[in-house]
Amino acid sequence: MRKNINNFRDESLNYHSQFPSGKIQITPTKKYSSQRDLSLAYSPGVAEPCKEIARSSRKVYKYTAKGNLVAVITNGSAVLGLGDIGALASKPVMEGKALLFKIFSGIDVFDIEINESNPEKFIETVKAIAPTFGGINLEDIKAPEAFEIERRLKKELDIPVMHDDQHGTAIISGAALLNAINYVGKKIQEIKMVVNGAGAAAISCTRTYKQLGVNPKNIIMFDSKGLLHTSRTDLNKEKKEFAVNTLPTILKLEEAIKNVDVFIGLSIGGILTVDMLKSMGKNPIVFAMANPDPEIDYNLAIKIRPDVIMATGRSDYPNQVNNVLGFPYIFRGALDVHASVINDEMKLAAVYAIASLAKEPVPEQVNIVYNKKNISFGKDYIIPKPFDNRLITRVAPAVAQAAMNSGVARNPISDWKIYKEKLLDRMGYESKMLRMIQNRARTNPKKIVFCNGEEYDVLKSVQILSEEGIVSIPIVLGNEDRIKRIMNENNLYIELLKIIDPEKEENIKKVEFYAKILWKRRNRKGLTLYDSKIRMRTNDHFGAMMVDQGEADAVITGYSRSFSLSLRPMLEVIGIEDSVYKAAGMMILLTKRGPLFLADTAVIPDPTSEELAKIAIMTSHVVREFDIEPRIAILSFQNFSSNSKTSYKVSQTVSFLHKKYPNLIVDGELQPDFALNEFLLASKFPFSKLVKKRANIFIFPNLESGNLTYKFIRGMGEVQTIGPVMLGMRKPAHVMQMQSSIEEIVNLATLSVIDAQIRSN
Repeated sequence: MRKNINNFRDESLNYHSQFPSGKIQITPTKKYSSQRDLSLAYSPGVAEPCKEIARSSRKVYKYTAKGNLVAVITNGSAVLGLGDIGALASKPVMEGKALLFKIFSGIDVFDIEINESNPEKFIETVKAIAPTFGGINLEDIKAPEAFEIERRLKKELDIPVMHDDQHGTAIISGAALLNAINYVGKKIQEIKMVVNGAGAAAISCTRTYKQLGVNPKNIIMFDSKGLLHTSRTDLNKEKKEFAVNTLPTILKLEEAIKNVDVFIGLSIGGILTVDMLKSMGKNPIVFAMANPDPEIDYNLAIKIRPDVIMATGRSDYPNQVNNVLGFPYIFRGALDVHASVINDEMKLAAVYAIASLAKEPVPEQVNIVYNKKNISFGKDYIIPKPFDNRLITRVAPAVAQAAMNSGVARNPISDWKIYKEKLLDRMGYESKMLRMIQNRARTNPKKIVFCNGEEYDVLKSVQILSEEGIVSIPIVLGNEDRIKRIMNENNLYIELLKIIDPEKEENIKKVEFYAKILWKRRNRKGLTLYDSKIRMRTNDHFGAMMVDQGEADAVITGYSRSFSLSLRPMLEVIGIEDSVYKAAGMMILLTKRGPLFLADTAVIPDPTSEELAKIAIMTSHVVREFDIEPRIAILSFQNFSSNSKTSYKVSQTVSFLHKKYPNLIVDGELQPDFALNEFLLASKFPFSKLVKKRANIFIFPNLESGNLTYKFIRGMGEVQTIGPVMLGMRKPAHVMQMQSSIEEIVNLATLSVIDAQIRSN
């Protein structure tokens, strides 16, 4: 098998071309099912808000989407990593930026690609369409034109305008610089700095550093032609701002960097050599932000200079300077106060808010995502992590407050507590949970065995998991020739893939070894050694025994057979934990209101009251591993009415849990609609423990109700699912639904990695 270098390209093209094409769409926010709805939405009803806006232009924010709508605008003249590819070719990038706005801050975006290289005409075009939007994010416009375009638009429009390529990097790296200087105990006005790169981002970064207190006399800047010096005749207005008229003999980077405190790289990979790094002053600060290859490799830098504080643009190293820490929340704060501009005060407020957040105790949820015991302020943590939920409630309010203080806010906020609650409601919970799970799995990938190795969907999932760094050593079971043929026919390449065929003669000793282990455990349950050998030649038994014997960290099966048939080998070989009477199944639904956990949806046909209680407790343990407070609803077809066998069983379960675990938020008997609506519950049953507590765990009274509910939701295809997640197993063993999608297989395998991580800790 040979690695197909076009595989990722093909996958990317397929991702973007799947129906509907692209990455964003328009979704109605009002009812439209009846003729009356349509008459209100359009003619004649729409005339009323039009007349109100004509009388008072500020009412446009009340009656239209303007206040939550940003334009991401480019001419495609400086697309990251691609250069001047033009307006049309830049559209996928702009759609991607729109997606980030939406999932991180709830802001809606129209991407606008303008086929115009003339700055004056570009400015006029943007001004003409500006009434549509509450803010404008300029993107991927080449320097020096970008400076003039932003300056003019900020001056001539009355809505926030920001060129994120300039200011995003400046704001995030500025926060990192403040904290790095603070950590090494130096004074910002005394540090000496070399900046390599003089494009839009570098100019904006250095201007921000000056505003933060860096002495301009202590800054030396280089572009691709060398030192910015007043004797040069090829410098534009922006570069002249940083040209020096002293040190004319310092023409090279290796001379300028000697004994300096800070190196800022916004240039090309590998330009900062080992000797240069060695020549820097004590406790050097190096921000090597070239992408994808930093100015110096992170691992090399910390080896050469253990005292270095490093930041890069890469997610696989500490201190990633990632613009997503800033722009979604900066625009969020600006939009929410109807700011007329994004000024220096607002940008600096974002810098200080981000810097301050990194010094605070890190929530356990962030530790969990990055598989760290205790992330804390230090050389490997000078800026917050992108998955820190606190960013939206720290940066957006800071920006909004700065807008109010500086007099550019036209809709001041009076109740900050309510505002922060609204900010959290805007988060894209359904995708955020999955991103957090995947990121956590990558921090410590595990060896996973897949029993259904002869299936294309399984092999494709394994490829994705391997490429994403979620699985360290993927093991697939099945006929080797058949597996290789499927991979070759579909251009699949899986690094470090291990193929094992239990039927092959070369594995007979392993089969016999495993068979003896199983026989010794189950010979008093009617299993003969001969039968044990037969079972161990099947993929499910063999894969389960690999995990049992510590030769793999988790096992995934179920694609080709019914759930019950696939589960039986897992129970026979791995078994359940000593403290558990029966295993159970849990599904995770990733919804807009956050993750919902459903159990038992897979295993126990008619659980007793005691078993329901154990299922609830096991599920709550899983939920706490994600730093989520368990809020449990024990479901029934009646609300608090124990006049049937099922509702009485549920009532007994709740009574036991209330007595045994008084601090646990749990209640029942509850119908699903009441459990899902805390306000409805409060109006009818104000005594419930779930009043004003949104339930996130739903325990079903029997398998029929749980399984039917889950499969109905799964069949709708509108909610991402993970599972079934097996509860109570002695080691990580999970059984997918038959014919699961590639996405479902990847999600379940990712969670199995986290399961293995938790157990190993």
